[in-house]
Amino acid sequence: MSSEEEITAKSEDEMTFLEHLEELRWRVVYSLVGILIATIIAWIFIDFLVDGVLLIPAKTSQLKLQNLKPFGQLFLYFEIAFIGGIILSIPNIFYQFWKFISPALRDNEKKYILWIVFFSTLCFFSGIIFAYYVMLPLALKFAAQFGSSAIENNFAIDEYFSIIISVILAAGIVFELPMLSFFLSKIGILSPSIMRKYRRHSIITILILAAILTPGTDPVSQVILAIPLVLLYEISIFVSKIFTKKTIE
Repeated sequence: MSSEEEITAKSEDEMTFLEHLEELRWRVVYSLVGILIATIIAWIFIDFLVDGVLLIPAKTSQLKLQNLKPFGQLFLYFEIAFIGGIILSIPNIFYQFWKFISPALRDNEKKYILWIVFFSTLCFFSGIIFAYYVMLPLALKFAAQFGSSAIENNFAIDEYFSIIISVILAAGIVFELPMLSFFLSKIGILSPSIMRKYRRHSIITILILAAILTPGTDPVSQVILAIPLVLLYEISIFVSKIFTKKTIE
């Protein structure tokens, strides 16, 4: 039996601080290996990722893209492959995270780890889909049409991909709100009563966040972004309520 297997076989009470660090090291190693493998896969399909996925929003928005750096596209392809590898390996990253904190779970809760990983992944990719099909078209359409008609809007390719990747990753993280609610409720920091108490404050914060993230001052765009955020908050209250009830029982 390997040292990693010996550590995971121990209960939480038996594990020392150094053994927890050793367990964390193995989980990080497994996550990095998963990212490396996924990055290689992403590189194999890099042409499809660039032309068939990431450049589609630019084509539909009629954006004019330019490469202004020597070997700019080469380094950009490496960056896209690496970030694509991270996104593709998200299920493995979530799995390693929940396996690391599994000693803090009860025996009847550990069997739900795969379901937790599934819903965490589902939330993340739901955010990516929402960003790709809703947020990005609004943002790029505004960027392409804003300003004087006497000035031609040409965009550097690295800046374009920076916007695409940042919006997609940000949306994926934001959509993890229900799972964050589950985790904080598990460790006793969050409760449904607290979330209900500050519901109005949270909605105002969400509207402000939507105004910041949404390009321009178009109220329709802000509402489109705010609605799923409010729904995610209500879902988070429901998740916290279910988990708190089970904890009390």
